[in-house]
Amino acid sequence: MNFSAIFVPELFGTMMLTLLGCGVVANASLPGTKGNGGGFLMVNFGWGLAVFAGVFVAISSGAHINPAVTIGLIANGAEEFADGVPVSAANTLIYILAQMVGALLGAVFCWLAYKTHFDADSDGATKLGVFSTGPAIRSYGWNVVTEVIGTFVLVFVVISFGFAGEPATAIGSPLAVGLLVVGIGASLGGPTGYAINPARDLGPRIAHALLPIKGKGSSDWSYAWVPVVGPLIGGIIGGLAAAAIFV
Repeated sequence: MNFSAIFVPELFGTMMLTLLGCGVVANASLPGTKGNGGGFLMVNFGWGLAVFAGVFVAISSGAHINPAVTIGLIANGAEEFADGVPVSAANTLIYILAQMVGALLGAVFCWLAYKTHFDADSDGATKLGVFSTGPAIRSYGWNVVTEVIGTFVLVFVVISFGFAGEPATAIGSPLAVGLLVVGIGASLGGPTGYAINPARDLGPRIAHALLPIKGKGSSDWSYAWVPVVGPLIGGIIGGLAAAAIFV
C-alpha cells in the first residue's frame, strides 16, 4: 500500500470526525444556534456518530482515525495496520500525520459552518470548547488518569471487536465503535470532555490558535499535553491488555 492509500482515507476519515464532532459542540454551545442548550448527551451522540462516519470513510486504511489506536495496535503486537499495510515506523508516521492534518481541517470547516455564531458575543472558553477539550476540575495528574482510562476502554474494546486491525466490511463494526464512543462519553466524559484521541484535540486546538476567531481568547496550551499524553498511555495499556487476554 502506497503513501496516498494510507494518507487519504485517514485524512478524510479524521476530517469527518472533527467536522461533525466539533460541529455538535458548536451547535450545543454557541449562541443563536438551533441546537443551543442541547446538553452533554447530545454531544455524546454527536461525537459517536462522527466516529461512525469517520470509520466508514477510512475503512480502506483500517479506520484508525486516532493515534492512540495506531499506537495501541503496535502495543498489541499487530503485524499489519490493515490488509497489506505492515506495521513499520514509516507507516506509523503516515497514519499520525494524516490524522493530525485531517483533524485540523475538520475543525476549520466547522468554524466556517458556524462563522456567524463564532462572531456573536460569547466567552472565549465557550469558543475554545468547540475545538478542544478542557477539564471540569483542573488537576493535571487526575485529568491524565481520566484520559488514560477512557482511551484504555476505547482501544481494548475496539481490539476485542476484531475491528481495528481488520478493515470493517459491514455496518456492524463502525456502528459498534460509534456506540462505544457514546458510552465512553456518557460514562467517563464528565471530568475532561473525553478527548481519547490526541489528533482530535491537538489538531483543532492548533486550528483555534491560527484562525481569526473573534474574541477567542487563549488556546489553553498549558493543558494541551494532557489529551495527548493520556490517550497515548491509555492506547498502549489497552493494546497490551488485549494482547494478554485475546489470544
